[in-house]
Amino acid sequence: MRLRTQIVLLQVVVVALTLGIAFGVFAYVSNQRLSGEYGQRALAIARTVASDPAVRAEVYRYSLATLSTRDAPELAAGQAQLIADDARKRTGALFVVVTDDAGIRLAHPDPARLGEKVSTDPSVALGGNEVVIREHGTLGESVRAKVPVLQPNSTLVVGEVSVGISTEAVQDQLLNDLRRAGLLVGVALLAGVLGSVLLARRWHGLTLGLEPQELAELVREQDAVLHGISEGVVAVDTAWRVTVVNDEARRLLGITGETGCAIEELGLTPRVLEIFRATDEQPEQAMVGDRIVVVTARAVRRDDRALGAVLSVRDRTDIESLTRQLDAVRSMSTVLRAQRHEFANRLHLLSGLLHTDRPTEAAQYIDELLGSGPLGAALPGMDAVHDPYLQAFLGAKAAHARESGVTLRLGPNTWVDGNLTLPVDVTTVLGNLLDNAIEAARAGESPAKVEVELVQEDSTLHITVVDSGDGIPAELTEAVFTEGVSTRPDTGLPGGRGVGLALARQIARALGGEVRLADAGGATETPLSGAEFIARMPGVLVKGEPPWPNQT
Repeated sequence: MRLRTQIVLLQVVVVALTLGIAFGVFAYVSNQRLSGEYGQRALAIARTVASDPAVRAEVYRYSLATLSTRDAPELAAGQAQLIADDARKRTGALFVVVTDDAGIRLAHPDPARLGEKVSTDPSVALGGNEVVIREHGTLGESVRAKVPVLQPNSTLVVGEVSVGISTEAVQDQLLNDLRRAGLLVGVALLAGVLGSVLLARRWHGLTLGLEPQELAELVREQDAVLHGISEGVVAVDTAWRVTVVNDEARRLLGITGETGCAIEELGLTPRVLEIFRATDEQPEQAMVGDRIVVVTARAVRRDDRALGAVLSVRDRTDIESLTRQLDAVRSMSTVLRAQRHEFANRLHLLSGLLHTDRPTEAAQYIDELLGSGPLGAALPGMDAVHDPYLQAFLGAKAAHARESGVTLRLGPNTWVDGNLTLPVDVTTVLGNLLDNAIEAARAGESPAKVEVELVQEDSTLHITVVDSGDGIPAELTEAVFTEGVSTRPDTGLPGGRGVGLALARQIARALGGEVRLADAGGATETPLSGAEFIARMPGVLVKGEPPWPNQT
């Protein structure tokens, strides 16, 4: 049986049972109430008859007489009988009976029973007390009231008045009340059934038509998947309240909030929160603490109904580190290819001179080669940088700049006498600054130039990069290091822009240094009118042989 059907049946049974119990309680209470009401009505009639002076006088007279004087014809014409009959007819009572102090009937609806002793016990009323009771007499079962009749001008009890109302009248009134109540119960039951059907439909919509066993299996699968995958997952509903956060998401994003809270209270960085709310399904790079992650936000829909959104998070810290090392190797490979090509050209020239018996010109050419090298030709002033890693990296960047139509030069104060201890971190910071400067210079006016100055102070490396571009707009000077902010248009590539400067600053700060914008640029009176960035990286240089080739 489907869950929706079970819910409807359960609700109908509960509503029917509740209404049945309520109906039974109502019937019982109504019966007691009607019996009480008819009893009070009989009591009021009995009091009225018992207080009538004629009745009191008649009963007192007969209480003094002997039994032989109480014959039926005389009693039938007596005042007590007349008054009792009149009261019975006017009130609709079953009977109005008057007796003397011996319980002999002085008035009765059936004249044949006059002068006989009553069929029920009159002792309570004859004892001076009023009583309302349900009894069975000669006229059937009734609710009756018995009231003492007092001697005129005295409190002495000389008889009683018994007034009865048939229980059939009580039952008829009860049935009328129960019919009306039954109609209301029927309407309530119909409303309950309708509400149960609506509730079942609502439940069916909320559970997407899944049955309980399917929901249980889905929960088990979700738990296994969410806590078994290597990606972080954060899910929200349509009101942007968190519904799912797995362990990997907490680790990668540093989440402190719990499920059920608003997405703003979960502890996401502004960059990640912005990507999540965009739900554009594009992978974007973001920095969370010392990690680099790729986050992708997607809206979730089912049957054209929005269910919320899901954010997937992948850790790219190790991949990014390997990428930086690969870039460094690529840079060295580019320089080596350039050297190989240049040396091949020079060897071809020497081979030609020697094969044409011109040893003098060959010797002169070799002497010229001893005074210059490919690196020196690629970037003048390179002899001020002693670290081979920096030499290769700067040579590669100079070649890249030339291909982009930009001239890269070393600043006049450049001097690096030591060797790098953290080449990957240094080239990441220096590479991001140079790449930004080269692109800014290429977009500016000709001639496009970039100047980089490297200065060693003990183990600290100071880097200054300035370009001839248009500078940084005033509205971005405060936000240029914010993740996701870039002065260049988005290329549409995965990861987007606005990560390089944020990453460079993070690496420098992790070493106890800093990367800052010294001058936003825009001044036309200087040769290099673009932006100027300064970086300080402590503990990245050491004298002697470079230790980095042995690092893994």
